[in-house]
Amino acid sequence: MNNSKMTKYIGHVASGTMLSRILGYVRDMLVGWIFGAGMAADAFYAAFRIPNLLRRLMGEGALSSSFVPVFSEYLTRKDREESHKLYDVTFTALLIVLTFISLLGIIFAPQITRLIAYGFSSNPEKMELTILLTRLLFPFLLFICLAALQLSVLNSLKLFFIPAVAPAFLSISEIVFMLGIAPLMIKEHQIIGLALAVGLGGVMQFLVQVAPVRKSGFKFKFNFNFNHPGLKQIFFMMIPAMWGISVDQINAFVDTICASFLREGSVTALYYSNRVMQLPLALFGIAVASVSLPLMSTSVSKNDPNEMKKILAYSVKISSLAIIPAMAGLIVLGKPIIKLLFEHGKFNANATMLTNSALLFYSFGLPAYAITKILVSSFYSMKETKTPVKIATLCMLTNVVLNVSLMGPMGVGGLALATSISSWLNSSLLFFFLRKRIGRVGGRAIFECILKIIAATSVMSLCCYFTAYHLFNNLILSVFGSIIIGIVVYVLMTKLLKIDEMNSILSVLKKEEPTLDE
Repeated sequence: MNNSKMTKYIGHVASGTMLSRILGYVRDMLVGWIFGAGMAADAFYAAFRIPNLLRRLMGEGALSSSFVPVFSEYLTRKDREESHKLYDVTFTALLIVLTFISLLGIIFAPQITRLIAYGFSSNPEKMELTILLTRLLFPFLLFICLAALQLSVLNSLKLFFIPAVAPAFLSISEIVFMLGIAPLMIKEHQIIGLALAVGLGGVMQFLVQVAPVRKSGFKFKFNFNFNHPGLKQIFFMMIPAMWGISVDQINAFVDTICASFLREGSVTALYYSNRVMQLPLALFGIAVASVSLPLMSTSVSKNDPNEMKKILAYSVKISSLAIIPAMAGLIVLGKPIIKLLFEHGKFNANATMLTNSALLFYSFGLPAYAITKILVSSFYSMKETKTPVKIATLCMLTNVVLNVSLMGPMGVGGLALATSISSWLNSSLLFFFLRKRIGRVGGRAIFECILKIIAATSVMSLCCYFTAYHLFNNLILSVFGSIIIGIVVYVLMTKLLKIDEMNSILSVLKKEEPTLDE
């Protein structure tokens, strides 16, 4: 795989994701403005955890990781007609299963909600609101998972921008509601309208991907041949993937249960801190993993392990190049960023402090989250599921133990730290066992590259701290000015330290071919 082409693919995902995330932060600022960090917001985010977790398990997590390797193999080794049949039968099966699960979720919402947010039991009004919102949000699962299938098809075809920008339509739906409709509603009904806007956004996210999939030649037809060998292969990969690929979501699920026992606003603080942390993770971690999975799957289908190793090594290095300084930036600038984004309306200074305490400890795990995504993708490109599942299970148990141990003395920050520690354990074990399976993957070159990145990041961090807290008095300048200065200093340091991956990025930005070995 040409490094320039891969970097361009990553750029397509990152640019689409950036637009989507910007709109997402506008949406979150509006939610914070209207609902603050009180009962309605806690109920909404607790209810949203349930379909969101199932979305990861049934859609963007397990489905994508299982479908892409199998579909890539069909595209590489079989004719187009067989690939069409696999898409049709997968869509049909998914539609039936998701409809059934959504109906069950609506029917058994009281039982599910009491399990997810047991700490709300002491407040019957809060519990009843959460149950209602859970029922309203479950249909979102159907369309968002079908959208994930469309995403998987497009990514397998090396089309990355539209799937990356599609989630923006979820934010657009919520923003239009909060700006145009919510002010006309009774205050108590506004949070219900927001839940309905989420459902509409899921429909839009699915529909926007239908046209490019059809344009690529995949026009859906019902296919009830559930004995299809490709579908069976996807299904048997999905079963363990439901646990292994979504360890971060399950950790967040456990965090929510624990946070519901802490002081009011803790669930919302976890959500907002996670949202801030998710921007660099999505841009530079998940974006790289989204591109590397279909590329590594194609290499495996062509029986080219050396190309697969090169893609893996390059993915880790180019992800680290952005994710490590992002980690440092959030640690240094976390409080002013949260204050700028969310401290409006009912979201007060106490909510900012609570959110920043979680963001600080979430940030320590940012590189681990990104590397884990890439390493798990490498296992799934080889259709290997057992190892990630075993490691994920161990890390889940570690997270639970650490949550219980740290939530008392550290509060919401302890929950975030527990997630970070378990994620570092996850990425370390994945790398160890991957190396045992496929041999050397250029670990020394990766380590040397990361050491240079850490050195460049250290200088950048000092500059950001000085400019944010000693140079600028204006909040907007302290955030954006520090970020801009930090980026300039970091790029100069990477050039001084001769980090080749930065040359690759700059060459693509200049629309030139990089001088890297391919």
